[in-house]
Order: sequence, then structure tokens, then C-alpha cells
Amino acid sequence: MAHAAYVFDAYGTLFDVHAAVRRHADAIGPGGQQLSDIWRAKQLEYSWTRALMREWKDFWTLTEEALDHALERVPSADKSLRADLLDAYFKLDCYPEVPAVLKSLKAGGARVAILSNGSVAMLDSAVRNAALDMVIDDVFSVDALRTFKTDPAVYDMVTTAYRLYPDAVSFQSSNRWDVAGAKKFGFRTVWINRAGMPDEYRDLSPSLILPDLNGVG
Repeated sequence: MAHAAYVFDAYGTLFDVHAAVRRHADAIGPGGQQLSDIWRAKQLEYSWTRALMREWKDFWTLTEEALDHALERVPSADKSLRADLLDAYFKLDCYPEVPAVLKSLKAGGARVAILSNGSVAMLDSAVRNAALDMVIDDVFSVDALRTFKTDPAVYDMVTTAYRLYPDAVSFQSSNRWDVAGAKKFGFRTVWINRAGMPDEYRDLSPSLILPDLNGVG
């Protein structure tokens, strides 16, 4: 096994952030994709803004606030679906290849963990819903630090807990900004470019770019 630990971002990497809206697509109507895109964009924007201001709110609260904003931006979407959408987000689907990839890494002797902006309750729910609780060794949530990625202290949670140098950790994320932060910290980084986006942060290039998790390791 090339690395002692394989650490994964959760949302967009293991779990499909658009699955919640897709689950209620018929009820939402033609504005569903716009709603989902705004919801995700604002969820992340709010985390960065809060981290820079040092004005903490947990990620679930930001997820709720981001959905409220998205519903205001997409007036064709029925606001009465709010509770259903939040419930679906709490139980997101994982991507199809995730269980097999994680099981293979664990069988090879590596530690397998999640490092996420998500709250403890969100992550526990997502892991259980996807039946990954027997594969994931540890779930690191920023709740312990009351800040968000890309603060270096977030990535340091892994190296401190595992008593590893950063280059012994392979970090996988679908978020290019997260990959940049992890690269700066010293992790080996793999960008899971599911959407086929152009590269950015070229001074902080990933070690590997993959279209999904197949090939990690």
C-alpha cells in the first residue's frame, strides 16, 4: 500500500450533493438543477465567509440557510418541500464506486477516514445511510475546531491523530479548492474531477486527477 492513510472529503467526493434535490425532482419541477446548484454554492460560500470572520456556525446550520436562500432565488420551487429536502440531504446517496474502493483500500492495510466540513451528526447519518460504517475507520469533523477548510488546522487533525507526516496521507476531494489546501499542507492529493472542470490553483497541482474514485491507491 502506497500510503498509510487514505482520507476522503465527504460531500461531492463520497456523497452526491445533488441527490437530495434529484430525489424530489418531480415535485420541484424544471428549476431543480438551478436550485441544487445555488444550494451547494451558497453552502460553501457561507463556510468560507464564516471561517474568515471567525464567526462560527456549524455546517448543518449553513446548509439550512443555503437552502432557504436557494428557495428564494428559485420561486418556482415549492417552499413546502424544505423539510423533505433537508431530510434527503441528511441521508445522501454515495456514488456507486465508493463502497468497493474503500473496502479495497482497507483490505490493503491502510487507514480509511473522512475529513469534512460536515457536522458530526450529518456525517454519522450519511455514513450509516450508505452502509460505510464498517469500512470507515475515523470521521474527522471540523466541529472540533469550529472553523472550515482550507484552514491548515483542519488537515492537521489527521496527522495529529494518526501520528503521521503529511506525505504519508493520500487525500481525495472533488473540490479543487480543498485539494489546493491539502496540497499546501503537504498531503499527497487526488482531485476527483467528476464534472470534468478545467484545472485551477495551478501552483498547487494535485498528484493525480481522476474522473471518479476508481484508481485511487
